[in-house]
Amino acid sequence: MEFSLKQDGNQGAYIHEVNGANVAEITWTQLGDVMVMDHTFVDDSLRGQGVAKQLLDTAANYARKNHYKMEPVCSYVVAAFERSNTYDDIKVSKA
Repeated sequence: MEFSLKQDGNQGAYIHEVNGANVAEITWTQLGDVMVMDHTFVDDSLRGQGVAKQLLDTAANYARKNHYKMEPVCSYVVAAFERSNTYDDIKVSKA
């Protein structure tokens, strides 16, 4: 599945559209070198196919490429960060 990067000021997103309709997205607010991950959405038609993880992995690869960290706010990203150490290199360190 392919995702398009959308950026508008300090807002960023990876989006998957079908026939012009947004069916999956992960969004963030860029604060300096930190991506504050604030929303993940997957349409019912795509549920159970690992699309949310694909979105997160795509955003994580973007963070790595640009030397950014990620701060989870969205419940999906919070849970994914807690479940896996895959994202440890890009997690915002809690002091």
